[in-house]
Amino acid sequence: MKKILVILDGIVAKNLMQRIVETNTGENYYDIIYVNDAIVPEQKLSNFTFYKFDPTSKSKLAMVLDKNIHYEVLIVLNSKDDMLSVISNIKSHKHNLQMNILDYWNLELEDPYVNVYKGIEVLANGMVERLPNIPVIAQNIGLKHGEIMEIRIPFGSSYAYRYIGSIEQKDWRIFALYRNEKLQDLKPSSILKPNDIILVIGEPKVLMQVYSAIGKTRGQFPMPFGHNIYLYLDLFLMKKSRIEKAVYEAKHLNTKLKNTKLVIRITRPTTVGIMDMIKSKFKDDDNVIIETDYHNLGFRRIKKMDFKKFDIGMIMLTGEMFKIKEISTELMELKIPLFKLGREPVGATKNTLILLNDTNSYEQISPIVFDVSSQLKTKTKVFDIDPIGEEDKSKLLDHFENLSKIFSQKIEVVSCEKNPIRELRKEENILQILPLKKSMFHKRFSWSFLYTNSDLLSFDMAKYNQLLIPVIED
Repeated sequence: MKKILVILDGIVAKNLMQRIVETNTGENYYDIIYVNDAIVPEQKLSNFTFYKFDPTSKSKLAMVLDKNIHYEVLIVLNSKDDMLSVISNIKSHKHNLQMNILDYWNLELEDPYVNVYKGIEVLANGMVERLPNIPVIAQNIGLKHGEIMEIRIPFGSSYAYRYIGSIEQKDWRIFALYRNEKLQDLKPSSILKPNDIILVIGEPKVLMQVYSAIGKTRGQFPMPFGHNIYLYLDLFLMKKSRIEKAVYEAKHLNTKLKNTKLVIRITRPTTVGIMDMIKSKFKDDDNVIIETDYHNLGFRRIKKMDFKKFDIGMIMLTGEMFKIKEISTELMELKIPLFKLGREPVGATKNTLILLNDTNSYEQISPIVFDVSSQLKTKTKVFDIDPIGEEDKSKLLDHFENLSKIFSQKIEVVSCEKNPIRELRKEENILQILPLKKSMFHKRFSWSFLYTNSDLLSFDMAKYNQLLIPVIED
């Protein structure tokens, strides 16, 4: 829920206030500062708080600003002097607060935190669109039912730092991307970043769902990769104890994450007893689909069948599955998160843990870290451990700190100059979240001391459960 400050006065204020009420989705809280009682709507909503005073009063304005942490401010006033005064007062109190103002006076404001909407231009464009043979803007194209929409990517969105090719787009499509007011080349490898604007087209009802999903900052994973969890079991390669644990862990995650269904793919079944055990765990559970391969089709063919049939957002695999060359080769092509089951029980997880490495990868996976942590109700622990001190990670740490505020989660940062893997081995009951990299599947020497990359060394550990998030590598 975002807190929005709205400051209103003048002839436009009443209609604007009514429009805000009509489009209210309950996803925002509003603080409304007004002067004229005519602005106050008859309908009283629980997520609206009204304050009646002169907004140019610095002390009274400071009182409202201090009371809540506002995401941004909308200002519509009838006086140029009042507008400049309010902007100045807000800047002196909260210098980095985003403001949107309606300007009738051609104000000359060069401030990255002030978005200016020219009132005269808006009215002129609206009138011109009613003339014949004049191209219209997006809201009047097609069926005029809202099949084209502009969406800004907010900080903390599960869609931030995702490449477009990894986003499931069913009944809708991203067809344009704007960054810093410039149209970008759109490719599957293009990464969405906070404050980007995307233009999307599709069914109006679907677009409203997409808008809601992009705007939310928690509780979305495994979206935007897909809706369902997929557990792959090769019974011929697995011991009975490992099969039972994998099924139990999948059942636990199915109750914790906001996936739609759990899909269990069984290949090379061995005994009737094991099959009956798996089916009995999910008896009368409509949210679980069990598919069995009796013909040893192989992972590649099964993958092609299942990923057309099911909307897979995350694959769960035991450690031995990653050692099979056919499977490891196909996993990177899927470009969806992998859950690598360790020896620790998932249900005992107390912390999600990040061992910082390269800035590019960990910036991309950062929103997923807090999303998963919020769903599992765990604390987030960040290891900033670099015994050599090769890279300054202060900006990356600031990035995680900012996201923690957006997700309303506390993080624990551990900074020292000790051996990172040695410190990692001391941890208990963690879910380690890592970027998924091609190098993780390359053959390595048996002497681990020859490697210094903490991602590779962590990946080779069998103790912890690990969530691997696909990233774009430089």
